[in-house]
Amino acid sequence: MLILLAFIIVFHITSAALLFISTIDNAWWVGDDFSTDVWRMCNTNTSTCMAITDDFNEYQSIQAVQATMILSTIFCCVAFLVFILQLFRLKQGERFVLTSVIQLLSCLCVMIAASIYTDRHEDLHQSHGYRMEVSKGQYGYSFVLAWIAFAFTLISGVMYLVLRKRK
Repeated sequence: MLILLAFIIVFHITSAALLFISTIDNAWWVGDDFSTDVWRMCNTNTSTCMAITDDFNEYQSIQAVQATMILSTIFCCVAFLVFILQLFRLKQGERFVLTSVIQLLSCLCVMIAASIYTDRHEDLHQSHGYRMEVSKGQYGYSFVLAWIAFAFTLISGVMYLVLRKRK
């Protein structure tokens, strides 16, 4: 049982790290001389970055992605704290239900964020607010990490439900 708990803790911390990296790092959409994320667009040739503001046509979509990624990260961290508290406070059989619910909310939020970005990426990168042409790019590793974080938080949430029944 201790090995299973250690595995779940490492898995949960990995999920949180993936969420932090995908939320913060500037690589959701990359090209030869630029990289963009949900916060800013950077020109890699001149090392200058420009914040994404309400001057962009699709700013509401970007704000939705920003909000849900932040919520996902917060939910994942709160789920870990609740897991640690429930580990020592609740009797067997009642453990980890709240942790699972919070982790599944984190999963839902990251799925919503990545889905919005996937659906709206053509409109986002045709915006006239950019100072350079960003439509000729591809998804970056932060975007991929967001989808991997979705899978990890989903698996983690389900593991907490399964672990609840173990003695």
